Amino acid sequence: MQPVIELSDVNQTFISADGTQVTALDKVNLTLRRHEFVSFIGPSGCGKSTILRLIAGLLKPSSGTISVYGKPVTEPRDEMGFVFQKPTLLPWLNVLDNITFPMKHKYGRVDAKDIARGHELLEMTGLTQFAGKRPAELSGGMQQRVSIARSLLHDPDILLMDEPFSALDSLTRDEMSFELMRIWNERPKTVLFVTHSIQEALLLSDRIVVMSARPGRVSEIIDVPLERPRNEETLNHPLFHELTAQIRHKVFSRRKEPV
Repeated sequence: MQPVIELSDVNQTFISADGTQVTALDKVNLTLRRHEFVSFIGPSGCGKSTILRLIAGLLKPSSGTISVYGKPVTEPRDEMGFVFQKPTLLPWLNVLDNITFPMKHKYGRVDAKDIARGHELLEMTGLTQFAGKRPAELSGGMQQRVSIARSLLHDPDILLMDEPFSALDSLTRDEMSFELMRIWNERPKTVLFVTHSIQEALLLSDRIVVMSARPGRVSEIIDVPLERPRNEETLNHPLFHELTAQIRHKVFSRRKEPV
């Protein structure tokens, strides 16, 4: 089966404000399959978010190649949705209008089909009764649900998520993780998920990509053996705690790797 996403010898360097060169990624090679859930963990600054932006076509690699469905990535593509760390909602629009805004932005209009899809997503994310509310009237978790719904408007086959729950409290974060799993089970997608939480990565993922300290390299790819569907009981399973300790050790050891 042809991989959905493939990175081959990808390097990424940036020029800082003082003119020095910073290498964010070094020879990253990855192959991602359709409809699998893959998380990226590693130290801050190791290039996890950069990988998502490269796959999304928001950045061009300094060297190496990135392909989606066998075609080189040269610009943003419609089959991808992107959820950022902060919801970035438009405060003057209500929830439904925020969800359908991508169509307004791209085509200058929102038709009946888009509105119907918006209502479908409101129901899917449990926000139907808040369709007419402004973002300021919602909790942080609800705002992030709106952001996820907006990213699903055009039903992308690939969903890129850059620490989407990091600003939430621990209880809301767990709630959002279970909500994301429910959505993923109902409408399967290839999900790439950046997180600093080992527990979050374990709960959600089929595989976990462990990154080294900058310059970011793929140190290890871990298959998650936890059975699906996963729920609150998964968090208390002895294997879950054992895997958490193992991965924590791996991540901390990667911090000490020589550059």
